[in-house]
Amino acid sequence: MFEQEGPSTAPAPEVATPESSTPGAPASTEGAGEAPAAPAPAAPAPETAPPAEPETPPSAGPSFGGTDAEGEYQPMQVVSDDLGGMSFADAISGTIVEFDEGDIVTGTVVKVDKDEVLLDIGYKSEGVIPNRELSIRHDVDPHEVVATGDVIEALVLQKEDKEGRLILSKKRAQYERAWGTIEQIKQTDGVVEGPVIEVVKGGLILDIGLRGFLPASLVELRRVRDLQPYVGRTLQAKIIELDKNRNNVVLSRRAHLEETQREARDEFLANLKPGEVRRGVVSSVVNFGAFVDLGGMDGLVHVSELSWKHVDHPSSVVQVGDEVTVQVLDVDLSRERISLSLKATQQDPWQQFASGHQVGELVYGRVTKLVPFGAFVQVGEGIEGLVHISEMAAHHVDLPDQVVSPGEELWVKIIDLDLERRRISLSIKQAAEGGTVAAEYQDLYGEHAYDEHGNYIGPDYTADGEGEAGAEGAGAEAAADAEVAADAGAAADAEVAADAEVAADAGAEEVPEAAGGETGEPPVTG
Repeated sequence: MFEQEGPSTAPAPEVATPESSTPGAPASTEGAGEAPAAPAPAAPAPETAPPAEPETPPSAGPSFGGTDAEGEYQPMQVVSDDLGGMSFADAISGTIVEFDEGDIVTGTVVKVDKDEVLLDIGYKSEGVIPNRELSIRHDVDPHEVVATGDVIEALVLQKEDKEGRLILSKKRAQYERAWGTIEQIKQTDGVVEGPVIEVVKGGLILDIGLRGFLPASLVELRRVRDLQPYVGRTLQAKIIELDKNRNNVVLSRRAHLEETQREARDEFLANLKPGEVRRGVVSSVVNFGAFVDLGGMDGLVHVSELSWKHVDHPSSVVQVGDEVTVQVLDVDLSRERISLSLKATQQDPWQQFASGHQVGELVYGRVTKLVPFGAFVQVGEGIEGLVHISEMAAHHVDLPDQVVSPGEELWVKIIDLDLERRRISLSIKQAAEGGTVAAEYQDLYGEHAYDEHGNYIGPDYTADGEGEAGAEGAGAEAAADAEVAADAGAAADAEVAADAEVAADAGAEEVPEAAGGETGEPPVTG
């Protein structure tokens, strides 16, 4: 046995030499360190002689290499060749990855910090992925994107920055991979799918491997006001615009919905006829009207079709979510548009007014607006008529405010009624000349509300007990008081009689006030 030392400096091991079989043979005189001479063949040893120590064959020697029995160096035996015929120099160069800036490399995440990720790509040092280059989402926690041990792709931004670091980008590698897929989908008119990750001005951002912009007007078949509920939802959309140089992708979910629902829409439109009355739900309110979901498509109720009255804004008539009954005005199959009317399902106040009134009647109204040529007077719910300046008074009037003022209530006479044009002409001047009050005023101002002298005494069934009977009672009481006073001689007969007459007149002419007016008395009896 021998000890192994370095192959280049180790002295030759001592090898035991068997004794000569010839008695008196001289021992070897070779100096230490010199290779011993090959031993001479030995004669058979007597049975009593000890056996010679067997030589160790070179193949059975230590695996670290050394000299054999003849003094020749034997190298360490190679038990397996894992280079596969490759030279040692090539094997060393193959352990270092070769790449250029802009290339996409694959590596293993070895560390995740709050502001960066270290990626082992087989280079002389780990690559650094800054937080901003991890994901297309803004302000994302790196631990939510990758974990230690993940194998990911990254694009080489810089082989060495000012600090000698290798700078990588997972986000841009994802962009490069996604663009190829996106372009192919666009060419085949396909559909992309991804979750909504952000609400921005004018629309939504979808994660489709890159940031895809979905305008608010293209989210649904109708415009959506509140986009926040879409965050987190996975949507499908068509690609309508693609610009790699500007990194711009515009999507349309409405185009996808129209395509998938086209058959149902065509059938719905074919079965919808003008004049039909349908129930629906107000889906959105805009400045020019309101959209109503009919259960398959949305139809528009224009602001002019919301009410028989003047409408300042559609929100004053309907709100989102209201259930309404509408009439179909028109169906445009080519443009897939439905026109609806809300007021068509309601009673026409003009028709109602015209059926209950006629020219020559007196009606009570309120002045709503003054114009240079006259005044508008409201004589019913949503019904306004014009009092021309020439019909304001018997005398000449320069300006309407010389006779009336906004908010004033008064009697007017209907002098013209044009239902087709929805116009009513009124007159204050002719109302003062007399006429018959309209039917709705007959209870208060009919013939029974006046005495034989044309004085207004009110209805005989007023709530406070005053009226014709009350007036007569007041006159009788005043006459009795006058008689008592005359009998007692408290005053001169003439003076007492005059007081009695005044008291009687006061009792007979007592009238109730009309709503908003000074006396409520029409100018003439009917």
